[in-house]
Amino acid sequence: MGQLLQCAVGHPGSRHFHSWEAPGPGPDYHHGGCTDLQRNLPRAIFISIPLVTFVYVFANVAYVTAMSPQELLASNAVAVTFGEKLLGVMAWIMPISVALSTFGGVNGSLFTSSRLFFAGAREGHLPSVLAMIHVKRCTPIPALLFTCVSTLLMLVTSDIYTLINYVGFINYLFYGVTIAGQIVLRWKKPDIPRPIKINLLFPIIYLLFWAFLLVFSLWSEPVVCGTGLAIMLTGVPVYFLGVYWQHKPKCFNNFIMLLTLVSQKMCVVVYPDVGGSSGTEVINEDTEQQWQPIASKNKD
Repeated sequence: MGQLLQCAVGHPGSRHFHSWEAPGPGPDYHHGGCTDLQRNLPRAIFISIPLVTFVYVFANVAYVTAMSPQELLASNAVAVTFGEKLLGVMAWIMPISVALSTFGGVNGSLFTSSRLFFAGAREGHLPSVLAMIHVKRCTPIPALLFTCVSTLLMLVTSDIYTLINYVGFINYLFYGVTIAGQIVLRWKKPDIPRPIKINLLFPIIYLLFWAFLLVFSLWSEPVVCGTGLAIMLTGVPVYFLGVYWQHKPKCFNNFIMLLTLVSQKMCVVVYPDVGGSSGTEVINEDTEQQWQPIASKNKD
C-alpha cells in the first residue's frame, strides 16, 4: 500500500496547513516513489503507444475499405454504421464497444484531472485542502469533488463541439509548453536528478510538429483559439490573488482556514503520511498540526 500511495500522490512532505500553500518538493518529487521507474515507465510507453496506434490505424483502414466516402461523410457514428453494414445481428457489439471505450476514457480523465489539481495544491497554486487524501482509502476526495464541480460548470454550454475545441486547443497548448519546459530545465538545471532521461532530439522534433499544428489551428480557427486563450487567462487573477499576493488580510486567511477545517471533517481527509517510506523526512510542527482537525472531529 505504501508504494501504491507514493505512486498515486507523489512526494512526501507537508507545510503551511491552514493556508493557500501546500507541501513543497521533496526527495520523491520527480519520480513519485514508483518501483523501478527506469524500467517500467519506458516499457509502458513502448508497449502502449505502438499498440494503440496499431488498433487505430487498422480500424480506420477497415472503415475506409468497407464504406464509401459518401457513407463516411453521411454517418454520425462511423463505427456503428460499419457494424450495421458488416456484422448483421451482432451489430450491437459496436455501440457497446464504443460505450466501454468512452467509460474507459472518462475513468482515465478522472484519475489524471483530479491528480492535476492535487499536484497543483501540493505546489501551493491551489488551496491546500486539494492536496489531502482520505484517511482510509487514500483517494484525493477534495480534488475529485473539485473536478466534478468544474466539469459540471463546463457542461453549462449548449454546444459540446465548441467546448471540445476549447479544451482541445488549451490542452494541446500546454502539452507543448510542458515539453519546452523539459528543454529549459535541461539547459538551466543540468544536474538535477532525472530518473528518466532522453535525448533532446525527441522533444525538439515534437515541438516542431507542435508549432506547425498550433499555427495551423490559430490560422483556421482564430475565434475558437482566441476564446480558448481568454478562458485560460482567467486563471491569472486567481494566481495573483492566491499565490503571488503574500500579505493577505486576516479575514481571507481565516476563511481559507475555515474552508479547510470544514472540508476535512466532511471528507475525512489529511495530508498523505508517507514520510516513513524514504526515511529522510522529519515530522515537524506543521505536520503535527495537520492531524488536529481530524482529532478534534473525533472528540466532537
